Amino acid sequence: MGTSGWLYPHWRGEFYPRGLPQKRELAYLADHLSTVEVNGTFYSLTRPSTCDGWRSSVPDGFTFAVKGSRFITHMLKLRNFERPLANFLSSGLLRLGSTLGPILWQLPPQLPFDLERTRRFFEAVPRDIAAAERWARRHDSRTTGRAALRAPDGRDRSIRHAVEVRHASWLEDAALAALTALDVALVAADTAGKYPLSFARTTTFAYVRLHGATALYASRYEDHELADWATRIRRWTAAGDDVYVYFDNDARGHAPRDAIRLQAAVGSPPGLDGR
Repeated sequence: MGTSGWLYPHWRGEFYPRGLPQKRELAYLADHLSTVEVNGTFYSLTRPSTCDGWRSSVPDGFTFAVKGSRFITHMLKLRNFERPLANFLSSGLLRLGSTLGPILWQLPPQLPFDLERTRRFFEAVPRDIAAAERWARRHDSRTTGRAALRAPDGRDRSIRHAVEVRHASWLEDAALAALTALDVALVAADTAGKYPLSFARTTTFAYVRLHGATALYASRYEDHELADWATRIRRWTAAGDDVYVYFDNDARGHAPRDAIRLQAAVGSPPGLDGR
Protein backbone atom coordinates (compact mmCIF):
# COMPACT_ATOMS: atom_id res chain seq x y z
CA MET A 1 0.00 0.00 0.00
CA GLY A 2 1.25 3.46 -0.83
CA THR A 3 0.46 6.83 -2.31
CA SER A 4 0.87 8.38 -5.71
CA GLY A 5 3.53 10.95 -4.90
CA TRP A 6 4.47 12.50 -1.57
CA LEU A 7 5.34 16.16 -2.24
CA TYR A 8 2.03 17.80 -1.43
CA PRO A 9 2.18 21.07 0.52
CA HIS A 10 -1.41 20.60 1.68
CA TRP A 11 -0.42 17.40 3.51
CA ARG A 12 1.63 19.50 5.92
CA GLY A 13 -0.31 19.71 9.13
CA GLU A 14 -2.82 17.17 7.77
CA PHE A 15 -0.59 14.09 7.45
CA TYR A 16 2.94 15.38 7.93
CA PRO A 17 3.53 16.87 11.39
CA ARG A 18 3.80 20.62 11.48
CA GLY A 19 7.42 21.69 11.29
CA LEU A 20 8.64 18.51 9.61
CA PRO A 21 11.33 19.55 7.09
CA GLN A 22 10.34 18.88 3.50
CA LYS A 23 13.45 16.75 2.99
CA ARG A 24 12.12 14.40 5.71
CA GLU A 25 8.68 13.89 4.19
CA LEU A 26 9.53 10.79 2.16
CA ALA A 27 11.20 9.20 5.17
CA TYR A 28 8.12 9.96 7.27
CA LEU A 29 5.87 8.35 4.66
CA ALA A 30 8.18 5.32 4.56
CA ASP A 31 7.76 4.93 8.33
CA HIS A 32 4.08 4.17 7.68
CA LEU A 33 3.92 2.59 4.22
CA SER A 34 6.13 0.22 2.24
CA THR A 35 5.91 1.77 -1.24
CA VAL A 36 5.30 4.98 -3.14
CA GLU A 37 4.55 5.79 -6.75
CA VAL A 38 6.85 8.42 -8.25
CA ASN A 39 4.72 10.89 -10.23
CA GLY A 40 7.29 13.46 -11.26
CA THR A 41 8.89 11.12 -13.80
CA PHE A 42 5.67 11.37 -15.84
CA TYR A 43 6.22 15.08 -16.42
CA SER A 44 9.98 15.39 -16.87
CA LEU A 45 13.26 13.53 -16.69
CA THR A 46 14.68 13.17 -13.21
CA ARG A 47 18.36 13.30 -12.16
CA PRO A 48 20.69 10.74 -10.59
CA SER A 49 21.23 12.91 -7.50
CA THR A 50 17.47 13.11 -6.98
CA CYS A 51 17.11 9.33 -7.15
CA ASP A 52 20.05 8.93 -4.76
CA GLY A 53 18.22 11.17 -2.32
CA TRP A 54 15.01 9.16 -2.59
CA ARG A 55 16.77 5.89 -1.97
CA SER A 56 18.71 7.21 1.01
CA SER A 57 15.43 8.32 2.62
CA VAL A 58 13.80 4.88 2.79
CA PRO A 59 14.58 1.60 4.55
CA ASP A 60 15.69 -1.62 2.88
CA GLY A 61 12.76 -3.40 1.28
CA PHE A 62 10.93 -0.22 0.32
CA THR A 63 9.61 -0.13 -3.26
CA PHE A 64 9.45 2.74 -5.73
CA ALA A 65 6.93 2.33 -8.53
CA VAL A 66 7.77 4.77 -11.31
CA LYS A 67 5.36 6.47 -13.68
CA GLY A 68 6.52 6.33 -17.29
CA SER A 69 7.16 9.44 -19.36
CA ARG A 70 4.10 11.18 -20.80
CA PHE A 71 6.29 12.15 -23.77
CA ILE A 72 6.21 8.47 -24.70
CA THR A 73 2.57 7.79 -23.80
CA HIS A 74 0.75 11.02 -24.60
CA MET A 75 2.84 12.73 -27.27
CA LEU A 76 4.43 9.85 -29.14
CA LYS A 77 1.53 7.53 -28.26
CA LEU A 78 3.93 4.58 -27.89
CA ARG A 79 5.50 5.14 -31.32
CA ASN A 80 9.12 6.17 -32.10
CA PHE A 81 9.85 5.56 -28.46
CA GLU A 82 13.39 4.18 -28.66
CA ARG A 83 15.47 7.28 -27.85
CA PRO A 84 12.96 8.73 -25.33
CA LEU A 85 12.82 5.38 -23.54
CA ALA A 86 16.62 5.34 -23.32
CA ASN A 87 16.61 8.90 -21.95
CA PHE A 88 13.93 7.99 -19.41
CA LEU A 89 15.91 5.01 -18.14
CA SER A 90 19.25 6.88 -18.10
CA SER A 91 17.92 9.90 -16.20
CA GLY A 92 18.67 8.40 -12.78
CA LEU A 93 16.16 5.60 -12.27
CA LEU A 94 18.87 2.95 -12.28
CA ARG A 95 20.21 4.47 -9.05
CA LEU A 96 17.13 3.06 -7.33
CA GLY A 97 18.58 -0.41 -7.90
CA SER A 98 16.86 -3.10 -5.84
CA THR A 99 14.19 -0.64 -4.65
CA LEU A 100 12.89 -0.15 -8.21
CA GLY A 101 9.44 -1.66 -8.57
CA PRO A 102 6.91 -1.66 -11.42
CA ILE A 103 6.82 0.95 -14.16
CA LEU A 104 3.37 2.42 -14.75
CA TRP A 105 2.40 3.53 -18.26
CA GLN A 106 -0.70 5.72 -18.15
CA LEU A 107 -2.34 6.12 -21.55
CA PRO A 108 -4.41 9.11 -22.70
CA PRO A 109 -8.19 8.80 -23.19
CA GLN A 110 -7.81 9.39 -26.94
CA LEU A 111 -5.56 6.35 -27.45
CA PRO A 112 -7.50 3.22 -28.49
CA PHE A 113 -6.04 -0.26 -28.48
CA ASP A 114 -3.88 -1.11 -31.47
CA LEU A 115 -2.33 -4.57 -31.45
CA GLU A 116 0.82 -3.82 -33.42
CA ARG A 117 1.63 -0.61 -31.54
CA THR A 118 1.02 -2.34 -28.20
CA ARG A 119 3.09 -5.37 -29.08
CA ARG A 120 6.02 -3.36 -30.41
CA PHE A 121 6.27 -1.17 -27.32
CA PHE A 122 5.81 -3.78 -24.63
CA GLU A 123 8.07 -6.30 -26.34
CA ALA A 124 10.80 -3.64 -26.26
CA VAL A 125 10.63 -2.41 -22.64
CA PRO A 126 13.27 -3.88 -20.30
CA ARG A 127 12.21 -6.76 -18.10
CA ASP A 128 15.10 -6.61 -15.64
CA ILE A 129 17.56 -3.99 -14.44
CA ALA A 130 20.40 -5.38 -16.53
CA ALA A 131 18.27 -4.87 -19.65
CA ALA A 132 17.40 -1.36 -18.45
CA GLU A 133 21.13 -0.62 -18.24
CA ARG A 134 21.54 -1.66 -21.85
CA TRP A 135 18.65 0.57 -22.89
CA ALA A 136 20.07 3.50 -20.90
CA ARG A 137 23.31 3.39 -22.86
CA ARG A 138 21.33 4.41 -25.97
CA HIS A 139 20.50 7.85 -24.52
CA ASP A 140 21.02 11.06 -26.48
CA SER A 141 22.14 14.59 -25.59
CA ARG A 142 19.20 15.21 -23.26
CA THR A 143 20.94 13.22 -20.54
CA THR A 144 24.55 13.44 -21.71
CA GLY A 145 26.74 14.50 -18.80
CA ARG A 146 24.26 13.43 -16.16
CA ALA A 147 23.26 9.93 -17.22
CA ALA A 148 23.21 7.05 -14.75
CA LEU A 149 24.03 3.90 -16.68
CA ARG A 150 24.55 1.31 -13.96
CA ALA A 151 22.52 0.21 -10.96
CA PRO A 152 24.26 -0.04 -7.57
CA ASP A 153 22.61 -3.41 -6.90
CA GLY A 154 19.75 -5.63 -7.99
CA ARG A 155 20.95 -6.10 -11.57
CA ASP A 156 19.08 -9.42 -11.80
CA ARG A 157 15.87 -7.92 -10.38
CA SER A 158 12.82 -8.13 -12.61
CA ILE A 159 11.07 -4.99 -13.84
CA ARG A 160 7.33 -5.33 -14.09
CA HIS A 161 5.12 -3.16 -16.29
CA ALA A 162 1.54 -2.00 -15.78
CA VAL A 163 -0.72 0.01 -18.07
CA GLU A 164 -3.52 2.34 -16.99
CA VAL A 165 -5.96 2.70 -19.88
CA ARG A 166 -8.65 5.31 -20.41
CA HIS A 167 -10.22 4.14 -23.68
CA ALA A 168 -12.83 1.38 -23.48
CA SER A 169 -11.31 -0.57 -26.40
CA TRP A 170 -8.52 -1.71 -24.08
CA LEU A 171 -11.03 -3.76 -22.09
CA GLU A 172 -12.12 -5.85 -25.08
CA ASP A 173 -11.04 -9.47 -25.36
CA ALA A 174 -8.33 -8.88 -27.99
CA ALA A 175 -6.65 -6.21 -25.88
CA LEU A 176 -6.79 -8.28 -22.69
CA ALA A 177 -5.36 -11.26 -24.56
CA ALA A 178 -2.51 -9.13 -25.87
CA LEU A 179 -1.66 -7.76 -22.42
CA THR A 180 -1.72 -11.30 -21.04
CA ALA A 181 0.63 -12.53 -23.76
CA LEU A 182 2.94 -9.56 -23.16
CA ASP A 183 2.90 -10.03 -19.35
CA VAL A 184 1.65 -6.49 -18.70
CA ALA A 185 -0.75 -5.78 -15.84
CA LEU A 186 -3.97 -3.96 -16.58
CA VAL A 187 -4.36 -1.35 -13.85
CA ALA A 188 -7.58 -1.40 -11.85
CA ALA A 189 -8.16 2.36 -11.70
CA ASP A 190 -10.97 3.85 -9.63
CA THR A 191 -11.64 7.27 -11.16
CA ALA A 192 -15.03 8.20 -9.68
CA GLY A 193 -16.67 6.82 -12.83
CA LYS A 194 -14.81 9.06 -15.28
CA TYR A 195 -12.80 6.31 -16.99
CA PRO A 196 -13.36 2.54 -17.43
CA LEU A 197 -12.72 0.33 -14.41
CA SER A 198 -11.85 -3.32 -14.85
CA PHE A 199 -10.72 -6.02 -12.45
CA ALA A 200 -9.44 -8.22 -15.28
CA ARG A 201 -6.13 -9.89 -14.44
CA THR A 202 -3.57 -10.10 -17.23
CA THR A 203 -0.46 -11.14 -15.29
CA THR A 204 0.67 -12.52 -11.94
CA PHE A 205 0.62 -9.20 -10.12
CA ALA A 206 -2.10 -6.64 -9.60
CA TYR A 207 -1.68 -2.87 -9.81
CA VAL A 208 -4.40 -0.65 -8.34
CA ARG A 209 -4.74 3.14 -8.50
CA LEU A 210 -7.39 4.71 -6.28
CA HIS A 211 -8.07 8.26 -7.48
CA GLY A 212 -11.29 8.66 -5.48
CA ALA A 213 -14.60 6.79 -5.50
CA THR A 214 -16.96 9.78 -5.69
CA ALA A 215 -14.78 12.83 -6.42
CA LEU A 216 -11.67 12.51 -8.58
CA TYR A 217 -8.48 13.13 -6.56
CA ALA A 218 -10.56 14.51 -3.71
CA SER A 219 -12.89 12.11 -1.90
CA ARG A 220 -12.00 10.08 1.17
CA TYR A 221 -12.69 6.36 0.91
CA GLU A 222 -15.45 5.15 3.22
CA ASP A 223 -14.97 2.10 5.39
CA HIS A 224 -17.24 -0.08 3.24
CA GLU A 225 -15.35 0.94 0.08
CA LEU A 226 -12.02 0.01 1.62
CA ALA A 227 -13.53 -3.26 2.85
CA ASP A 228 -14.46 -4.15 -0.74
CA TRP A 229 -10.91 -3.44 -1.90
CA ALA A 230 -9.48 -5.41 1.00
CA THR A 231 -11.57 -8.43 -0.04
CA ARG A 232 -10.27 -8.23 -3.61
CA ILE A 233 -6.68 -7.85 -2.44
CA ARG A 234 -6.92 -10.84 -0.10
CA ARG A 235 -8.31 -12.92 -2.96
CA TRP A 236 -5.43 -11.92 -5.24
CA THR A 237 -2.74 -12.50 -2.63
CA ALA A 238 -4.31 -15.84 -1.64
CA ALA A 239 -3.69 -16.92 -5.24
CA GLY A 240 0.00 -16.13 -4.70
CA ASP A 241 0.07 -12.81 -6.54
CA ASP A 242 1.76 -9.57 -5.51
CA VAL A 243 -0.46 -6.52 -5.25
CA TYR A 244 0.56 -2.86 -5.51
CA VAL A 245 -2.00 -0.26 -4.42
CA TYR A 246 -1.54 3.50 -4.75
CA PHE A 247 -3.93 6.17 -3.49
CA ASP A 248 -4.13 9.33 -5.59
CA ASN A 249 -6.91 11.12 -3.67
CA ASP A 250 -4.43 13.65 -2.37
CA ALA A 251 -6.87 16.32 -1.15
CA ARG A 252 -6.55 17.08 2.57
CA GLY A 253 -4.10 14.23 3.07
CA HIS A 254 -6.71 11.55 2.35
CA ALA A 255 -4.30 9.41 0.31
CA PRO A 256 -1.78 8.40 3.01
CA ARG A 257 -4.44 7.98 5.68
CA ASP A 258 -6.58 5.83 3.37
CA ALA A 259 -3.53 3.74 2.45
CA ILE A 260 -2.82 3.13 6.13
CA ARG A 261 -6.47 2.22 6.73
CA LEU A 262 -6.51 -0.24 3.81
CA GLN A 263 -3.20 -1.70 4.96
CA ALA A 264 -4.77 -2.42 8.34
CA ALA A 265 -7.91 -3.85 6.73
CA VAL A 266 -5.92 -6.25 4.59
CA GLY A 267 -3.80 -7.27 7.56
CA SER A 268 -0.44 -6.04 6.27
CA PRO A 269 2.21 -4.97 8.77
CA PRO A 270 1.89 -1.25 9.49
CA GLY A 271 5.43 -0.43 8.39
CA LEU A 272 8.70 -2.05 7.54
CA ASP A 273 10.12 -1.14 10.93
CA GLY A 274 7.06 -2.45 12.82
CA ARG A 275 5.52 0.93 13.58
